[in-house]
Amino acid sequence: MKRKGIVSGFLLLCAAFLLTPALTPAQEFTSHEIDSLTELVMKSFEVPGIAVAVVKDDKIIHCKGYGVSSLNTRQKTDENTLFAIASNSKAFTGTALGMLVDEKKLNWNDKVIDYIPEFRLYDPWVTREFTIIDLLTHRSGLGLGAGDLMIWPGLNDFTLEDIIHNMRYLKPVSSFRTKYDYDNLMYILAGEVVARVSGMSWEDFIEKRIMEPLGMKRSAAAFGRLTECANIIDPHAPVNGKVQVIDRLFNFKEVGNAAGGIYSSVSDMSLWVMMQMNRGKYGDNKEKQLISENVHRALWTPYTMMPVYNPTEYMTHFSGYGLGWALRDVKGYLQVSHTGGLAGIVTQVTLLPELKLGIIVFTNQQSGAAFSAITNTIKDSYLGITGMDRVKQYLEAEQKNLASAHKITEEIWKDIEQQQAQAKAKPEIKPFMGVYTDTWFGEITISEKGGKIRFDSKRSPKLTGEMFFYKGNTYVVKWDDRSMDADAFCLFSLDEKGNPVGMKMKAISPMTDFSYDFQDLEFVRK
Repeated sequence: MKRKGIVSGFLLLCAAFLLTPALTPAQEFTSHEIDSLTELVMKSFEVPGIAVAVVKDDKIIHCKGYGVSSLNTRQKTDENTLFAIASNSKAFTGTALGMLVDEKKLNWNDKVIDYIPEFRLYDPWVTREFTIIDLLTHRSGLGLGAGDLMIWPGLNDFTLEDIIHNMRYLKPVSSFRTKYDYDNLMYILAGEVVARVSGMSWEDFIEKRIMEPLGMKRSAAAFGRLTECANIIDPHAPVNGKVQVIDRLFNFKEVGNAAGGIYSSVSDMSLWVMMQMNRGKYGDNKEKQLISENVHRALWTPYTMMPVYNPTEYMTHFSGYGLGWALRDVKGYLQVSHTGGLAGIVTQVTLLPELKLGIIVFTNQQSGAAFSAITNTIKDSYLGITGMDRVKQYLEAEQKNLASAHKITEEIWKDIEQQQAQAKAKPEIKPFMGVYTDTWFGEITISEKGGKIRFDSKRSPKLTGEMFFYKGNTYVVKWDDRSMDADAFCLFSLDEKGNPVGMKMKAISPMTDFSYDFQDLEFVRK
């Protein structure tokens, strides 16, 4: 067995060598090549506007916008066009806390409850032990996106006080500090720690203590704080198969700013990237220091391990999450990166500090494959990887995923339509009608309006739609806003007499954004 394993391993190694893309000496990816690449990506992935910046050796060697900022206005995108950077805001929150550590106003291992006494989680022991670092490292034990329906979609009425209070009702899915599950709500609490310790709002801190010193003149910590909106993108998404402008107010309320509220341009973000790659130093001669090297080291230390399912041609062996940054090895180099995603907007920031290389890609459509194709094509050039067509690779992968998701949803709706056409009598819905409540999300009402069964959320008005019988005790809700790719199953539970007593929900499409955390809802009938 042992010898067979050695031989097999040798054969696999030979195969891997033969399949590995050719390596050539690293070379700069020219601005002309970036132009051609980005134009191809916009066409391939149906993205109206993209902005790209490349920083190399403390110089901005490329900074440009492409396409239009909005299909409505047709205004051109340029290097100063403002995008919501979404979860790339998290690195700013981590840096803000690091600045307070430098000032000895807090320590990374301080308990959160010492700064937010009303903070409670489901497990009292976890509540007592939860530290500042735990807020930033996605290891709380809560599931992916737990509680995000309090901040997403926008226009709901959950306040910061509601979020802090309701977190005690969110049940963990893993043991504390054992597993990576991305979490937005903890970053909201981290922003509140910044506010309570510094004596100024998170938004003021980010703008006055970080953006102003770095010279990020057009950026703001939230959409509502922008001083001018003449050059700003509109979010876009496919709606019934056609890409169009969608409602900006759909996205995070301002209570979620510390998790994803910043607006910036690739020009301004280049200054942020250079400061990070210089370990906190900035200015013409790097004579100024925003954060100490000790704090910077902490930001780029992996605290929570992340799975590596496929090493790919980058030969990635390890992946982890630091304090607002994702960390991994690519071809023997450290990669520090993060992505951001809101409805109709996705962004990516990638740093290879040992190469003094930073790549920033902002888009105004929600195709993550688009920014990956651009970033990795540029990255390949500097890593000496040739023979890879990233646009083709990511386009085929996206088309495959979309086709798979479409097949699932299409079969369900086809089944529903056939039942409606064949049924002599409609399923009895009246027993299921009424008011249902969840401990953290509040009330929803199922009622008949105009001959149709309607689902209406009391606190999140975007979550309203028509309900259709599917099978057994299961119905499907089709949201009125079709930019929400989030139609869901409603699974009713019955008591011993067959009366509905509760309901759970589950997203239908595997492509549904994780912030629609329907799986965390446990409705009880009032």
